[in-house]
Amino acid sequence: MKLSFLFEDKTFFKTMFKLAIPIALQNLILSSLNLVDSIIIGGLGDSAIASVGLANQYFFLFNLLLFGITSGSAIFTAQFWGKRDIPNIRRVLGICLVTGGTAAILFTIGGLFFPEQFIGFFSKDAVVIHMGGQYLRIIVLSYLATSITFSYSFILRSTGQVKVPMFVSVIALGINTFLNYSLVYGYFGFPKLEVKGSAIATVIARLIEVTLLLIIVYSQKLAVAARLSELFDLSKSFVYRFFKITIPVILNESMWALGVSMYAFVYGHMGTDVVASTNISGTIEKIAWVIFLGFGNACAVMIGNKIGEHDEEAAYTYAKRFMILGPAFAMLAGILVFLSSDFILSAYKISPTVRYYSHRNLMVFSFFLWVKVFNYISIVGILRSGGDTKFCLLLDMSGVWLIGVPLVAFGGLVLKLPVYWVYVLVYMEEVFKFTIGIPRILSKKWINHLSLSTE
Repeated sequence: MKLSFLFEDKTFFKTMFKLAIPIALQNLILSSLNLVDSIIIGGLGDSAIASVGLANQYFFLFNLLLFGITSGSAIFTAQFWGKRDIPNIRRVLGICLVTGGTAAILFTIGGLFFPEQFIGFFSKDAVVIHMGGQYLRIIVLSYLATSITFSYSFILRSTGQVKVPMFVSVIALGINTFLNYSLVYGYFGFPKLEVKGSAIATVIARLIEVTLLLIIVYSQKLAVAARLSELFDLSKSFVYRFFKITIPVILNESMWALGVSMYAFVYGHMGTDVVASTNISGTIEKIAWVIFLGFGNACAVMIGNKIGEHDEEAAYTYAKRFMILGPAFAMLAGILVFLSSDFILSAYKISPTVRYYSHRNLMVFSFFLWVKVFNYISIVGILRSGGDTKFCLLLDMSGVWLIGVPLVAFGGLVLKLPVYWVYVLVYMEEVFKFTIGIPRILSKKWINHLSLSTE
C-alpha cells in the first residue's frame, strides 16, 4: 500500500484533526483531573482508593449504558447532518434525552437504596464497603445531569460542534478538582469530609456543567437548540426504526460493561492491593487513551457524514485510513506509557506492593494498546457509523463473555495468577475481536443508509 494513500487527501486530515483534537483535549482534561482526584483520594490510604474505585464501577455501568444510547443516536445524527436534516436531528435528541434520563433515574434509585450491597459484590473488606457506600449514595445525585450533558454533547459532536462540549468540560472539571481537594481535606475554610467530599464535589461540578452547556446551546441557537415540541414530534415508525438500530448498541455497551464488571469482581476477590493497583493503573491508562477517543469519534462522524451524502467509496477509503493511522499512533503512545509509568506512579503515596502491581499492569497495557485502539476504531468508528450494530453486538459479546470473562476468572480465582498476568488474559478479548473485525470491514457489508420516517 502506497503512503500517498494515507497522506494525499489534505481535507481528510483537516477534518479529522478539527474533530479529534477538541474531543481528545476534553478527555485529556477529564482523565488528568481524574488522575489528580485519585492522587487526592490516595492520601487517605489504599482502602479509600479501593472504595472509590469500586463505587465508580457503578458509574462505569451507567456511563456505558449512556454511551450506548448516545452513540446509537449519533449514528443517525451523523448521517442526518450529511443531509443537513435538522428536524430529524432534534427528534433523535428527544428520544436520547428520554431514554438516558430514564436510565439515570433508575440508577440513582439503586445507588441511593443499595450502595453497600453493590460494593459488597466486589469486596468483602468492611472498611471498603462502608466508605464506598458513603461515596456512592451521594454521587448518584449527579446522574440525571450527566445524562442530559451526554445527550447534547454527543449529538453536538456529530454535527461538528466539538468545541462547546470541550469548553464546558474544562470549566466544570476544573471546579471539580478544586472542590475535591478542598472538601476531602478541609482546606480554604471547607469542612473535611474525606471520600464524601469527593462525591459532593462531583455532584456540584456536574450541575454546573449541564447548566452552562444548555445556556450556550440555546443562546447561540445551535442545531440542537430544540423546542419541546421539536424534541417530541415523534411517530411510532420513527421510534421503532430508531430503536431497531440503537438497541443492539445499548445492549452491546450494557453487556460489555457487565463483562468488564466481572473483571472487577475477580480483582475484588484477589485483594484490596489488587483493586487499588487496577484503579490506579486504569486512571493512567485513560490518559493514554484520550487521543484515541478523539480518533474514534472523528471516524464515526466523518464516515457517517459520507454515507449520508451517498459517497460510499469515500466512506470506505476513510475507514481504511483510520484502520492504519489509529494503531500506528497507539504504538507510539504505548512506548510513552512504558517509559513514563514509573515516574507517574511516584506521585502516589501507596504501598510498595500496590506500586509494583500498578507498574506491571501498565507494562501490559502499553504492549496491547494498539490492538485495543484498532478494535475501538473498528467497532465505534467504522461499523456502527454504517449501522452495522448487530454485528458489533455479536463481536463484542463473544469477545467478553466467551473469551475474556472465562479466562480472567480461571486465571485470577482458580490459578491465582498475579494481577498483571490476569491483565494479559483480559486482552485476549481484544486479540479475538481484532481477527474477526478486519474481514468484516473489508467486506463493505457494514455500509448502510439509515432513514427515519416521521409519518
